[in-house]
Amino acid sequence: MNYKEARVYLDEVSKYGSVLGLESMRELLHRLGDPQNELKFIHISGTNGKGSVLAYLSTILSGAGYRTGRYISPTLFSYRERIQVDGEYIEKESLACHVTAIAAAAEDMQKAGLPSPTVFEIETALAFLYFKEKRCDIVTLEVGCGGLLDASNVITTTLMEVIASISMDHTDLLGDTLAKIAAQKAGIIKPDTMVVSAQQKSEAAQVIEDTCKEQHCTLQMVDESKISNVHYGAEGQTFSYKTWENVAISLAGSYQIKNAALALEGVEALRKLGYALSDQQVREGLLHTAWRGRFTTLRRDPTVIIDGAHNPAAALELKESLERYFPGKTLYFVMGMFKDKDYAQVIDLTAPLARHIITVETPGNPRAMPARELAEAVGKVNPSVEWADSVAHGVEKALAMAGKEDAVIVFGSLSFLGEAADAGNEK
Repeated sequence: MNYKEARVYLDEVSKYGSVLGLESMRELLHRLGDPQNELKFIHISGTNGKGSVLAYLSTILSGAGYRTGRYISPTLFSYRERIQVDGEYIEKESLACHVTAIAAAAEDMQKAGLPSPTVFEIETALAFLYFKEKRCDIVTLEVGCGGLLDASNVITTTLMEVIASISMDHTDLLGDTLAKIAAQKAGIIKPDTMVVSAQQKSEAAQVIEDTCKEQHCTLQMVDESKISNVHYGAEGQTFSYKTWENVAISLAGSYQIKNAALALEGVEALRKLGYALSDQQVREGLLHTAWRGRFTTLRRDPTVIIDGAHNPAAALELKESLERYFPGKTLYFVMGMFKDKDYAQVIDLTAPLARHIITVETPGNPRAMPARELAEAVGKVNPSVEWADSVAHGVEKALAMAGKEDAVIVFGSLSFLGEAADAGNEK
């Protein structure tokens, strides 16, 4: 296959959806020579903040001279964005070569009467093959959904697990209580490893603590009471945490302070594991970390921000950030959601802040909530709402309404933020 053919193949496989479970993934990787066994991992789960923490840690490690793989999903701007080494996307030629080998293995599985691998399993296998090819020193690996039964959880060579903030999401798959969801997220914890966690609600914290005891792991949780001297800003922020004074980050959003504190706990754990990370390397890594789609400013006059707030916990963080950064400003929203999310609560938290809201349908996804239906739901909270027939049209409408001193906030499902960014960037 060439790159174009490989992408067509992946798109075709994606039509068959995904399932939780590890047996098919194990079989596929075994047929590919188990490339994951030759790699070392930082495995990251949680509900909100996974990607940001991954970005912090991988940037720090790359800056310190470690060849660092990065596996994320979903991606916003490029398919190849999901597999990176030291910030560089996987080459088209490598992708095509590895997908060709994976497709052959998948076909053999099918001929043997075994279930065909899902697209996420194929992409995860692709990442492992590529990271092995690049001889990565360490891989930062984000789970796709949950943790325990996620395809990424086939790995056995984990050095450290990172558990970001846990909240109610994917309840149809992961459970209808915080404890059940936490059990899935904590399912990535392997025996005798280092575990760092965000400060969690008591129900989730107990699950993590119990799992660490069972697996004989060392656990360090963020202590938010030790965060001090915080200076918020849409262009950059500073804070102190424990012995780290006046740490600067470029990522905006009030929640990024907590994510950066979790990354610092990860740094301390990595140091105990023998990784040489100087204070200067850590500070430079935090400062230079980029993570598009999380309270990302696209332009000024008017300000345009995109944010992947697609569940109640993330919506609350978005609300707090908007109130902190834009007090008294006139806000216009462009909003798109999946119908299987708790969109009603997201609306309740955010809609009262906006002068006007334009709803859009996230393109190319059967889970997308129709723009008209979303507008009807928004109208129950804020009557100043309309729907647009495309993402680009929605952003254009908002920009036409907004004055130079106003702000346009595009948020919701991560799946449409790339298209929204194209429409919202200054031409």
